[in-house]
Formats: sequence, C-alpha cells, structure tokens
Amino acid sequence: MQNEELKRREQLAFQAGGEDRIQKQHQGGKLTARERIDLLLDSGSFVEMDKFVTHRCTDFGMESHKFLGDGVVTGYGTVNGRKVCVFSQDFTVFGGSLSGAHASKICKIMDLALKTGVPVIGMNDSGGARIQEGVESLGGYAEIFWRNVQASGVIPQISLVMGPCAGGAVYSPAITDFIAMVQDTSYMFVTGPDVIKTVTHEEVSKEDLGGADTHAEKSGVCQLVYPDERALFEGTRRLMDFLPLNNLDTAPKKNCTDSRDRLNAKIHEILPDVPSKPYDIRHIIEEVVDDADFLEIHKAYAANIVVGFARMGGQTVGIVGNQPAHLAGCLDIAASTKGARFVRYCDAFNIPIITFVDVPGFLPGTSQEYGGIIKHGAKLLYAFAEATVPKLTLITRKAYGGAYDVMASKHIRADVNLAYPNAEIAVMGPDGAINILYRKEISDAEKAGHLDQTRAKLVAEYKEKFANPYKAAELGYIDEVIEPEFTRTRLIQALDLLEGKRERGPSRKHGNIPL
Repeated sequence: MQNEELKRREQLAFQAGGEDRIQKQHQGGKLTARERIDLLLDSGSFVEMDKFVTHRCTDFGMESHKFLGDGVVTGYGTVNGRKVCVFSQDFTVFGGSLSGAHASKICKIMDLALKTGVPVIGMNDSGGARIQEGVESLGGYAEIFWRNVQASGVIPQISLVMGPCAGGAVYSPAITDFIAMVQDTSYMFVTGPDVIKTVTHEEVSKEDLGGADTHAEKSGVCQLVYPDERALFEGTRRLMDFLPLNNLDTAPKKNCTDSRDRLNAKIHEILPDVPSKPYDIRHIIEEVVDDADFLEIHKAYAANIVVGFARMGGQTVGIVGNQPAHLAGCLDIAASTKGARFVRYCDAFNIPIITFVDVPGFLPGTSQEYGGIIKHGAKLLYAFAEATVPKLTLITRKAYGGAYDVMASKHIRADVNLAYPNAEIAVMGPDGAINILYRKEISDAEKAGHLDQTRAKLVAEYKEKFANPYKAAELGYIDEVIEPEFTRTRLIQALDLLEGKRERGPSRKHGNIPL
C-alpha cells in the first residue's frame, strides 16, 4: 500500500502542469524542466530532491491548486563525470513563478552546492514572483540573491536562461559567473514591453528589449548564445570541462596529444608586415593552444577584446587578447569591463591567464570620456594587478601608452613577459609622438617647403628607437624576445614553472574596485 502511494505521488510529480501544458511548452520550441536536466547531466546520474514539496499559500483559492514540486525540479548529478547541483524551473506549473516553497527548494540546493564545493547550474524559465504570495515570494528572491553572493568566487555558478526572466528574477543570473541564452525563446528584462509602453510610451518587442542577441551584443549581460536548447546544453557541458569544481580545486587536466614543442611558423603569415594593417588575434590564439580548441566567451560584445578558455599542454588557461580586427584593438569602456570580469573569474578559480597584447591605446572621444573610460579602464588595470594566478603576457605587435601598463605588464606583476621582435613599446605611435617631440623642426620644415621629407625622416628615427622591444628588454620589462614559431613552447614552459606559484596580497577585508 505504501509502495503504491509512493508511485502515485511520483507520477503526479512527473506530470508537472499536465499534458496540455507540456505540449504547449514543446510547441513553443522549449523542453520541459526534466527533459532539460536529462540533456544536461550524464545519463542516469540525476538524483532529485524535494520532489513532493508544495506551496503554502491559502489566499485567492490557491489551497486547491497544488502541484508536487511547485514549479521547480532540484537535485544533483554529474556533467562529464564531475559533480554538479542543478535546479530547473518548470513553466508548466504556474508559469514557473517563484513562491516561498519554490525559493526554499532552490536555496536548499544552493546551500548543498556550497557545502560540498560543487558548481550550481540554474535553468531559468519563469514568469517572475508569484503574485498571490506577495512579500513571501519577494523574500524568496532575496534569499537566492544572498546565496549567489556568498557562493561568488567559491563555486562556479552558471545561469541558463531558457524562457522569460523578468523583474527580480534577472538579478540572480546577473550575479552568477556565466549567463547562456537561447535565440528566439529566451528573454531578460527588469520591466517588460507593456510596462515600458505605459510608463515611457516607448514601443519595443520582447526580442529587441531583452532577447538573446540584444543581451549578447548590446548590453553585455549574456556571455553565450545558442540557436536552440540542445546546442545550449552541449555548450554548457563543454564550458564545464574547462572549470574547476570550486576555488580550492584546480581545473581538470586533459591528456595532451598536441605536441608541447610544436612550432608556430604560421604566425609569420598571420602577422601583417604593415604595422597598421588589421589581423584576427583568434588566429594566433588558435595556432598556439592545444588542438586549436578555443572556447570564446562574450564573443558578440566588445569585439575589440577577445576572452575565453583553452588548454596549453592539457592545462586550462584563460585567454585575454586585444583584437586588431575591431577598433584596431583599442580599449574602450565595454572592452575594459568585459576583460576585467573575465580576469577576476580566472583569478578566483585558479586559472592561469595568458594575455596577447596588440593595443594602440584607449579609444579617444567625448562619448568615452563622458561615459567614464577613466573609471572603467581602471577596472581592467585593477583586475590584472589584483590577480595572483600565473600571468603570462606576449606582445605580438603594439603596446602604446597607458594601455601597455594595463594589459598585464611587468609593472603590475605579470610573471613572464614576452615579445616578438617586431613589437613596438612606446608612449604613443610615431606620427603623434614626433608632433610633440619635434614641434619646432616640423614647423620650420613646413615653412621651408620640405615638410614631407622631414616628417618621414623623423618617423623613421622614432621607429628605429621605439618600434622594437629591445629598450624594454634592456630594462627588464620584457623577459625574453622570441621568434613567433617558439610561442607555444615558451608559454607551456612558463606555465610549468608557475604551476606551484604562491602569492598573497596584503591583509584586508576586500579592495574597492572602481565600479
């Protein structure tokens, strides 16, 4: 009899909101909460918790509308054989809205993840707070936010936005480390299109306001975008493969079949002969890392800087690189913020950072200055200076002005700094520099009618002095000038040396990063 009752309750829990609502979910191009868990986790590994929890609301007739699980499936399992805790909101039950009981289930699984030191992955598909419960649902959100903050930098937190995510619901994903969205079915906004139309009289679609592409390209809220849910789960499993379980763990190592001593002669072809000509820094990154396998993060946002994960000699590394193919690789507000957040993530989770530098400076202009480039640029400087993980820097071409300092220079305590023979390290480019250094000579030449010849001569002299890495190498700011073909070998050798690096900063509660 007891066994029959257990079966009956389990069947009710699996039915969720009922067959009609499940079909509607599928018709909208979305999977159910349990189907998502099955695709994300290793087959047969999921262990569910709080399957029979129901809400406690007795207002508005809610006592007669109860579903086992109360709109969220929680538990634990494995991804690629490594433990994770998960929760998956069920839109077929009250639109996935968050009640006090629903929040308690999520809080319990987050507490378990923090206690056991395993990542937590949340699948968000919710209409927001359950209105019938009022402040109890709001309190539930705050309890989740508090746990997000406690877990930050301790365990990886990944938010998979699988449907609507509105109002208070957006702040939990915003605190987590990575947000992934699905094109055409995922939305995030503090206030929806209807409210905006009422308050500000703006008309905007859900997609334009808070769709995946909007947050990937314009707001920078979302780091990863996929065409459908199955692709998202494949991508999440790949991301997890690069990450440690917690801040006391190290990232998983892979058997490296790519030769550690493989030469990179192809880099000669990638780097243009003309210093001002653009090229794609990804081509150098892919040439150097294991098996050309580079998982780019935040690809569509602030394209003038590239960040992501790769492996070198089987070891996970974080990659940061200026992108000469976009805005000449200049640092601006968006690039600085994007780079700083990624560097801080790597530092929190013991992931060495390799920085590829080709930067002509900070992007000039009133929009940048009024937008606070000084403050935002300082975030990237702060992040690199604060990081105590192994830091390797390679100057591939230009490193001008304050941007040279910011991009993991020796002066902010990068461990190994390398440069190619064609590297240019100076306060500014030759054309601007000679205008300041040789103002009188240029003025005299203009009056005498031989300005072009004089400028060409002065530029050539400046380039001879500064368009090479040797002055910096003489001062010890560059540890070694290397030929491009030895890039992979030198970086792996440096990583081997720094594997046991230990560095502690001054005792303090926390720094005050320029937010």
